[in-house]
Formats: sequence, structure tokens, C-alpha cells
Amino acid sequence: MKTALRVLKDRLTRVLELLIIATMALLVIDVVWGVFSRYALGEQTKWTEELARFLLVWVALLGGALAFRTKAHLGVDYFVDQLHPDARKVTAVVAHLVVLFFAGAVLLLGGASVVREALALAQTTPALGWKMGYVYLALPVSGFFVVLYTVDNLVETLGEPRPARGSGE
Repeated sequence: MKTALRVLKDRLTRVLELLIIATMALLVIDVVWGVFSRYALGEQTKWTEELARFLLVWVALLGGALAFRTKAHLGVDYFVDQLHPDARKVTAVVAHLVVLFFAGAVLLLGGASVVREALALAQTTPALGWKMGYVYLALPVSGFFVVLYTVDNLVETLGEPRPARGSGE
């Protein structure tokens, strides 16, 4: 039976997946329109390049967060899995703690600070006229998901039994 926390995490993950899909679809449409307007209409629409840049940042950061959920993050999961079984658990815990610190300090707290500062300074984007604080929201949003998934992975790793001595796995 699923716990309420697990159901909430699964729903948040589904929202994240849908957000990435929508952002990627919008990115494709934006780039196609930019190319079309440049070659078919003779002049590229001014805002397409800026929008593509912002959407790419969102896709990259949110996709990286989702990689932690699916344990597909190259630097954390692949290399830990290559270690000897005795060292695997300790290394995985240390890696999760490092990621947790980075995501919490830089993405969540630092990102929230950047968003606050950009909104307070009323910075806007040149072509679209959007408030930069909203563009920077990608940092704390992705940080939230990285922290959520890293804590979940850490709890799972700590709950795994230690491999028996001499097991060749």
C-alpha cells in the first residue's frame, strides 16, 4: 500500500514530467517558428532566440532533477554502481549528501535569493519584456525536486541491506 507521502511524490513527479514535456514542445515550436520566420519571411522574429534560451535552461534544470528521480544521473548513479559492493553503499550515501547540500544551498536557497533580487530590481528581458525573476525560478523549482528525490534516494540507500562479505555480485 502506498503511503500518502509516496502518492504526493508520485503526483509531483507527474507534474514535473508534464512540465518538461510542455516546455520541450514549446521550445521546438519556438525554434521552428524562428527558422521559418528567418528563411520564409526574410527576418527572424526578435523574441524567438531569447525564448529558446530561457526554455532550454528550464528543460535542462528540470530534466536534471528528473534524472535524480529515475536514478539516471551519470555522475551520481552510474559511477557508484561500478564500485565494489562493499564501497557502493558508503559512496552512494556520501554522493547523496553532497548533492543534497549543493541542491539545498545553491539551487534552493541561492536560487530563491536570485529570484527575490531580480524581482526587487525589476530586471526585465530585452526582447520579451518578462521579469527576470520569473525566468530564474527554474533554479529553486529544480532545486526543490533535486532535494526531494535525493532525500528519497538517500532513505532508500540507507534502508538497503549491506552486501554479505565475499559476495561477488
